[in-house]
Amino acid sequence: MTDPIRVLLADDQALVRGALASLLSLERDIDVVAQVARGDEVLEAARTSQAAVALLDVEMPGTDGLTAAATLARELPACRSLIVTTFGRPGYLRRALEAGAAGFVVKDTPAEQLADAVRRVAGGFRVVDPVLAAESLAAGPSPLTPRETDVLVAFRTASTVAGIAAVLHLSEGTVRNHLSAAIGKTAARNATEALRVAADNGWLIGT
Repeated sequence: MTDPIRVLLADDQALVRGALASLLSLERDIDVVAQVARGDEVLEAARTSQAAVALLDVEMPGTDGLTAAATLARELPACRSLIVTTFGRPGYLRRALEAGAAGFVVKDTPAEQLADAVRRVAGGFRVVDPVLAAESLAAGPSPLTPRETDVLVAFRTASTVAGIAAVLHLSEGTVRNHLSAAIGKTAARNATEALRVAADNGWLIGT
């Protein structure tokens, strides 16, 4: 009999993490060996537990799941990443695969399909939600430059031009130019709508 697949769970919501652990623990060939609530704890936990597969949420404190996936791919390639998220956004999928994740599924995936995804990822295969894959191809990559993305991210908490300029150490004129470009590229009417469009497409995570 082969050893069970050693799995690490990373999700900042304790209830979700517990539910995933309970579901996967029902599978004889899967063993949940570690659980963390922060993205910056993933690498150390994966090393310590010798996990073969890390199930990563996208949005976590410390660092996001896409950055954690990239870190694992670089520092601990023996542990393959499977993104399991509520946020089924095309941009997240594209960024996850670019980061080196081996799979991407949404949290409402049936339990048997999630377990099968873990097995496939552990076996060296890539697993991607087919609907999201089609949407990602249709949406294409983010049209925003890194600085335009930074400005929109800063706009979430510093909702004035002066506030964004202070956060990013830019002139107010430069901030206005980047906001204007972002509004145009997202076909939005204003900065608030541009932020919503970028967030809905998953263009603001992992930057």
